[in-house]
Amino acid sequence: MRIFGIDPGSERTGYGCVETDGSRHRIVVCGAISTPASASFPDKLLHIHSQLTALLHDCRPECVAIENLFHAVNVRSALKLGHARGVAMLAAVEAGVPVMEYTPAEIKRAVVGYGRAEKHQVQQMVKLMLGLPAVPSPHDAADALAVAICHVHSQTISAPGRIASAMLARSKATSWRTYRPASARVALRRGKPARS
Repeated sequence: MRIFGIDPGSERTGYGCVETDGSRHRIVVCGAISTPASASFPDKLLHIHSQLTALLHDCRPECVAIENLFHAVNVRSALKLGHARGVAMLAAVEAGVPVMEYTPAEIKRAVVGYGRAEKHQVQQMVKLMLGLPAVPSPHDAADALAVAICHVHSQTISAPGRIASAMLARSKATSWRTYRPASARVALRRGKPARS
């Protein structure tokens, strides 16, 4: 299953495609679409739309997951973000791909296990879940991958026996707060007092 995540923005739109077999996630592509600073706002929207159209054609995902507009600094920012979301959704619909929307709190809860997690916690969990050597850059790409992972986890809830059991079998960590590297888990086990 391939999920294409989008973190919309009028200046920079993050994207990330994740492939999963139910137990392992693999990154297909990620990055950010930067719009020219000197371009008019309509031209920026056209640039975002055309770039996403090409990426969706290349990746051929089964679903597009997009961050839902939750709040913005001011009304003007909210309107610009809404336009960017609109052209992103249009590109997905034109590609014949279903679109799912998730709020920032839902994304943080699905990836980190806590709806008010900090941005760096989300980025670290994305790195761990995808087995990457470093946090994806720029941060818009990491955010888009988090949106895609959120959709994978929402499918886990709706199909409990399929993905959830495989993921639980691989790791006992339930969130970023409880994650321990393998070496730390071994040390903890050795340091535990024996039960009588």
